[in-house]
Amino acid sequence: MERTSEFMLPFVGLKEGVHQLKYEIENTFFKAYDFNDFFDAKIKVELTFDKKATLMNLNFRAVGSVEVACDVTNEHFDFPIDTNYDWIIKFGDDYNNDNDEILIIPHGTYQIDVAQPIYEMVVLAIPLKIIHPGIEDGTLESEILNKLEELKPKERSISEEESDPRWNKLKDLLQ
Repeated sequence: MERTSEFMLPFVGLKEGVHQLKYEIENTFFKAYDFNDFFDAKIKVELTFDKKATLMNLNFRAVGSVEVACDVTNEHFDFPIDTNYDWIIKFGDDYNNDNDEILIIPHGTYQIDVAQPIYEMVVLAIPLKIIHPGIEDGTLESEILNKLEELKPKERSISEEESDPRWNKLKDLLQ
């Protein structure tokens, strides 16, 4: 992603204590990551930044919605986003981001990029299988749903006469 100054957080000049930052995230933010699963996005991110002498605590809170396509019907709908993410930044000799919750940055670093954790927090808030809420509550009318219902396999019960006689021998073992 091309780094923009909007998401660069210079912490050197800030006093110790709690600071509040707000970001407005739209679909262009995700397109910069080549993430095209969203058709539109309107998300407000509030960052609570607690600077201490030896570490920094960052708490991200994202609220809004993203327009996605249903995996069953391909209907577009607004999926609500309400998630948060805690991130701890410590100072060390070398850069280390092996842990998802703790970032170690070298002494002398004066700013951090908060775009990546915002991106990951929002993308991970979306389930793997996206289902339109109208399908779950039965209010969605769609040609695709009608066709799926039409093509649904019919249930049939297998009576004792239709079953394979080899299975009957196995049933005798249970008794």
